[in-house]
Amino acid sequence: MERTKVQRTKVSGVAQPGRILIVDDYEENIRLLERILAKAGYEHVASTTVSADAMTIHSQFKPDLVLLDLHMTGKDGFDVLEEMVAHKGGQHVPVIMITADDNADVKRRALALGAKDFIGKPFDAGEVLLRIRNLLETRFLYLALRGRNTELEQKVTERTQELEQSQLEVLERLAAAVEFRDDDTGNHTKRVAHISGMLGEAIGAESTTVELIRRAAPLHDIGKVGIPDNILLKAGPLTGEEFEIMKTHTVIGSRMLSKGRSELVRFSQRIARSHHEWWDGSGYPDRVSGQAIPLEARIVAAADFLDALTHDRPYRPAWGMDDTLAEIKRRAGSHFDPTVASALLGINWRASSVLVA
Repeated sequence: MERTKVQRTKVSGVAQPGRILIVDDYEENIRLLERILAKAGYEHVASTTVSADAMTIHSQFKPDLVLLDLHMTGKDGFDVLEEMVAHKGGQHVPVIMITADDNADVKRRALALGAKDFIGKPFDAGEVLLRIRNLLETRFLYLALRGRNTELEQKVTERTQELEQSQLEVLERLAAAVEFRDDDTGNHTKRVAHISGMLGEAIGAESTTVELIRRAAPLHDIGKVGIPDNILLKAGPLTGEEFEIMKTHTVIGSRMLSKGRSELVRFSQRIARSHHEWWDGSGYPDRVSGQAIPLEARIVAAADFLDALTHDRPYRPAWGMDDTLAEIKRRAGSHFDPTVASALLGINWRASSVLVA
């Protein structure tokens, strides 16, 4: 008679860990195996004589070991074994094949499909229990190792994130210190970050990318730490030689942020190096053009330009918003990425408080 039974209670013996699934189309075989397991103290046993139900029970019961008959009506042991191996999702669930067949080709095929051991018929209780115990020990060692590895990986990830965050905080404070040299409020980097985030959203960038740009943007001018005060704070136009020195802040910043492992630091490095590149290739330091300029750098370039022009600088007074927007429109396609410029011009800056302070 076909039947399925899930989980039975221990009859006698010391309780043993492990959930065992028995799949055999002979009721007598299942009853005998259940008695052997119960006497040895295995409390959690599921069984079925219907091979077609094996995978459903396997998914629900989540066994630590499977006793699987090789020759069954309907799906045979090979079919069920293939399904179990394919669907166990990398879980190390050992399968012991039950068979009276000593044919070497049959055993090789089962082993090739993923079987770990065999028990013969008629059953030898001692041998059955030894084989089960050995494979369950391996199973639990595997689970313990996997759990330990997961725990260690989590700790490494957390520690790496802590180190990267502390490094980023140091860099952000350094960038703020640099900015205080030519911006008494120190708010330029904050405004550029906010504007860059708004532009990222306006062009439809993914939320994770927008957040990375927003957090990386404040480091765009970190390389100015290497620019002398007489050039950085000059209250007038720079000479050609002075401007060449000023341009090196992009390379200095890029070097400071190079070899970063986190995506955030890599974003910051690309922005620091390329936020003065022009869409038409006439920018610096690498004279790249168009799509070759990283998107995050194209966005920060427009944000930096907008904020810089609408605030006083040692060498010039602030521009009005209308004049600034008109200049950005004029430079679209030459200085700025046309898509970024269009998105910037589409934002109602007069209703925004981001450019205040």
